[in-house]
Amino acid sequence: MNFDRNTIIGFAAMMVLLFGYIFFTQRQQGALEAEKQKTADSLAKVEAAKKKLVDTAVVRQQAAVQDSTITAQAAGEFQPALAEELTVVENELMKVSFTNKGGYPKSVELKNYKRYDGKQVVLGGDAHQLIYSVNTANNKAALTSQLNFINAGITKTTDGQTITFRIADSAGKSIEHIYTIKNNSYLIDWNVQLKGADKLLTQGILNLNWDITAKQQEKDLKYEKGQSNLGYMEEGDYDFEAAGTGDTKKFGDKTKWVGVKQQFFNTTILAGSTFAYGESTWAVPEEKDDSLQKVMDVKSVLRFNLAGASQGTIPMQLYYGPNDFHTLKAIGNKLESHVQLGYGIFAFVKYINRFVVMPVFDFFDRNIGSMGIVILLLTFFIRLIISPLTYSSYLSGAKMKVLRPEIDELKKKHGSDQQAMSMEQMKLFRQAGVNPLGGCIPALLQIPIFFALYSFFNANIGLRGESFLWAKDLSSYDTIATLPFNIPFYGDHVSLFTITATITSLLISVYNMQMTPTQDNPVMKYMIYFFPIMLLFIFNSLPSALTWYYTVSNIVTLGLQFVIQKFIINEEKIHAKLQENKKKPVTKSKWQERLEQVQQSNQKVQDMQKKQGGKK
Repeated sequence: MNFDRNTIIGFAAMMVLLFGYIFFTQRQQGALEAEKQKTADSLAKVEAAKKKLVDTAVVRQQAAVQDSTITAQAAGEFQPALAEELTVVENELMKVSFTNKGGYPKSVELKNYKRYDGKQVVLGGDAHQLIYSVNTANNKAALTSQLNFINAGITKTTDGQTITFRIADSAGKSIEHIYTIKNNSYLIDWNVQLKGADKLLTQGILNLNWDITAKQQEKDLKYEKGQSNLGYMEEGDYDFEAAGTGDTKKFGDKTKWVGVKQQFFNTTILAGSTFAYGESTWAVPEEKDDSLQKVMDVKSVLRFNLAGASQGTIPMQLYYGPNDFHTLKAIGNKLESHVQLGYGIFAFVKYINRFVVMPVFDFFDRNIGSMGIVILLLTFFIRLIISPLTYSSYLSGAKMKVLRPEIDELKKKHGSDQQAMSMEQMKLFRQAGVNPLGGCIPALLQIPIFFALYSFFNANIGLRGESFLWAKDLSSYDTIATLPFNIPFYGDHVSLFTITATITSLLISVYNMQMTPTQDNPVMKYMIYFFPIMLLFIFNSLPSALTWYYTVSNIVTLGLQFVIQKFIINEEKIHAKLQENKKKPVTKSKWQERLEQVQQSNQKVQDMQKKQGGKK
């Protein structure tokens, strides 16, 4: 595989033409679409002029009268919902807006967090509902959102505030929603108290309908969708359903909580004991609907059983807040599982994060002002921890390099007889006391650390909004240029930290090629460059905290390679040591004995085949 000057020039010209073609095609398509839209708008105006004008105000008024009539009929002996009134209760962390139509928190504004566009983060909103159906009269039922709950006032306590919404009929049946918002807390205690529960509920069943639309909070909506899910704790174990699947999940009677988790925030309902039954259905809007700024729509039914009780209280808790590990852990019930520090086949790396990475990160964070420097120091710490593995890997590589001349001699001796060559090579390794996998095992042991940090940087809300160098937000990709078109698998932006991570990975590959004898296989010779180039596409949309970490880690690797191989590892001493090992008696393990038996058996088969071929 040789690259001459003409080939390189031709390849470069082809790439320029390709990108030029993509750019101008995109521009032409954009102009064509704009012209089509202009024509369509003109036709729409003409058609609109032909139609009679409709008084939209009259239509809205008629619809409102019809809705109020239906609501009044459904309310039965209770007062129907009137004009909506919002009551705001706030503490140091959030503002909670309660509606009288159903007496529930309609939206929650988080004071310490802003959206990608600078506005405050708001969870819930117009599409948010916490309602259930009650019997309002004979053969009549209504949703609580159709009933007018009276605000009984806000009561201040030593550790927070309590607000009560109440509705009652003339027969003595009543419903109370009592909310307690504690100081410096994202958690809301909610008690539903029913008098005449046996009459209000059919068969004593209360089905709480929880509808919520998770709205976009981060810059990259596509990435936020990928990091969002429906989480729950059932039978004491946490699990989740990925947002991208869009399906229905049914919960048993041992489910403690259900939560809608976005990349950095979640809204969760916790039962006082457990739900009697539950079912959630969710859908993720398609990419063409991204203008709606929706992450996913979730509709849940959570059942409580008050069968046989004339009075009953249903205790619940509502969490509206950040996916902060320490905040959620303080609440209990494994709510911190929303912060996914490792899942799937690499679920075990969450323990590396919880007991190693996170404590060290938090220590540096408390004492260092810059989050970028915190990541830098964390990188140094991790490389220090794995330095024995790094040294072992380089030492194994040095041993293999020293034995290379002898391996070349074996190749000349046996020629194309791969079986004999393999047997002699294993014998040489055994005599010299060299493990051919010695360089691979340390590298494999570092893979869990990489996946631990990948999960950690994706889930760490502490990085959100933190700037470093040219990166404005370390929890998202950095951008030094925006492209006028989208490159498949790459994106429409250029991340400089991704470029630095790719370049430093290439430098490591080049350095290793210089330090390692030339590969006989030309494909393998160039394959080591393939992975660094792939990083350019894999990392471009990942958090800049991760690509910054990878850049620093690569620089440290280059420095360690140079120091260890130039000043610590002495190839002459290693060669002398290996020659001494050859003089010592070699003890074979059972595995080595079996391997030799297999190799010898294969060699005999090959020899017989050669003899038979020679006779013919």
